[in-house]
Amino acid sequence: MTEACAEDGSDHAAVLAEPTLPVGAGWTAGLSLATLAVFMAFMTPIQILLPLQLEHIDPHHKNAALSLVTGLGALVAVLANPLAGAWSDRTTSRFGRRRPWILGGALAGAAGLAVTAAQHTVAGVAVGWCLAQAGLNAMLAGVTTPIADRVPLAQRAQVSGWTGLTQSVGLVLGALITTLLVTGVRSGYLVLALLTVVLALPFVLRQTEPPLPRALRPAFDARAFARSFRLSPRRHPDFGWAWLTRFLINLGNALGTLYLFYFLADAVHHDDPGTGVLVLTVVYTLCAALTAVPVGVLSDRSGRRKGFVVLCSLVMAAAALLLALLHTWPSALVAAAVLGAGYGVYLAVDQALVTQVLPEAADRAKDLGVINIANSGPQVLAPALASPVIAHLGGYTGLYVSAALVILLGGLLVGRVRGVA
Repeated sequence: MTEACAEDGSDHAAVLAEPTLPVGAGWTAGLSLATLAVFMAFMTPIQILLPLQLEHIDPHHKNAALSLVTGLGALVAVLANPLAGAWSDRTTSRFGRRRPWILGGALAGAAGLAVTAAQHTVAGVAVGWCLAQAGLNAMLAGVTTPIADRVPLAQRAQVSGWTGLTQSVGLVLGALITTLLVTGVRSGYLVLALLTVVLALPFVLRQTEPPLPRALRPAFDARAFARSFRLSPRRHPDFGWAWLTRFLINLGNALGTLYLFYFLADAVHHDDPGTGVLVLTVVYTLCAALTAVPVGVLSDRSGRRKGFVVLCSLVMAAAALLLALLHTWPSALVAAAVLGAGYGVYLAVDQALVTQVLPEAADRAKDLGVINIANSGPQVLAPALASPVIAHLGGYTGLYVSAALVILLGGLLVGRVRGVA
């Protein structure tokens, strides 16, 4: 057994207990690799493969096509993630509650990527991407919950820093693969599909977790199951404010990144926007690496979360304003560095904050799935907001000003969370 599970075998109720044993480096590395897999599979198509594929299919309506495909995929994510999380909470497999969903989701997500690769119409791409989103969000439900299940509070932001960092590293590796190591959109999708499964295996095969005893699984009732997704902000105000904070910061981030490929092509007039996205992502990730884990350690030691969320919102908003005011390659590089530094803080501290406001231990994955709607929901809303802003409200300047304002509002509202310092 791993460090996190060594004392759980004889006490089945420990599966729902607040964790007290620190997790080791091997456990953190395995979960980070699985997180790397799911976010590489999520973000690389959105940033690179889908824009290239849709530009080839319909060059005159590429913005609208990208909005349609990513919006439909995000809508599937909004539904799939909490549903998979809820079933994960009820899973009584001898392999635990999370690992079956990580592996099953990886396989289903990989199949969806392969289907997307074979499409030659906008409708076909939309169907394939929705299939991929369904599988990948089942996997996401599995990889986001182990921190709440197994990591004690005094270690939570540090571990969240490592897993959060792999979200950015995933886009870098995905961009390297799809722009430098393989040729063609189809091969890019297929390599991502393979890596999604391979990178999930170390955590699935090497890290054990206590199974949920059947006696602790409630009898299934369809109405009660449906009602469980309605979490009242009045009964759980900290959960509600944490959700809204995450939604707004991610909406601002989505507004700023969804059209990055087209921003470099149409506003900056970069000769090779695909390579430009790669360079900006590398800069972004390096700066996120400089802040995510160190700030996570600092947050764990101080026991404070909210002040760091406010700080990250100020830094990210500054980066968005820089993109709004200057449409040049050097300014884009600086903005990427600033945005990465801010988002690194956010990835570490906000995830730790969220795990401290979950209503019920027995519903951790479901509740984190509801929280994750604040990640995927902006992907639905952002295209609907961004397209008319670009067309009628100031182009890319209006888009990035809007992003800055939304991020600042999110940082402001985190102060309403009362139960976390």
